Amino acid sequence: MIGQDTFFHSFSAQHEFGVVFEDDQTTGYFYAINKSENPEVLDGLHIYNVEEITEKKLPTKLQICWDEDGLVASLLINDHCHALFDFGQKAGYCRNGFPPDSGTWALVEDRQLTEEIIKRFFIPKA
Repeated sequence: MIGQDTFFHSFSAQHEFGVVFEDDQTTGYFYAINKSENPEVLDGLHIYNVEEITEKKLPTKLQICWDEDGLVASLLINDHCHALFDFGQKAGYCRNGFPPDSGTWALVEDRQLTEEIIKRFFIPKA
């Protein structure tokens, strides 16, 4: 349920990093982290503000999916991609493009997630 204290994580099977989704009852965020005894947040993407969600009383399906190479992780909410991290390019994208590039890990100018970006990562190449 949106607005319920929630914490999910998933790690790449092939690499030393992972992702975390957290809903702290105020906001939902998706984080890129390193895989160590003391995980470090590499980047964070804003997913939603709880107060702005009109259907927060409805059950929500959350999925974290990885590409075959274990370099791209995506956050799906109710089967819709809301964010993704490309660990190979050190790039994070979300629907609202927030927060802007921090200059330390997120090395893309435009962090707005579009259907074109999703297709680039998840549509099989011929």
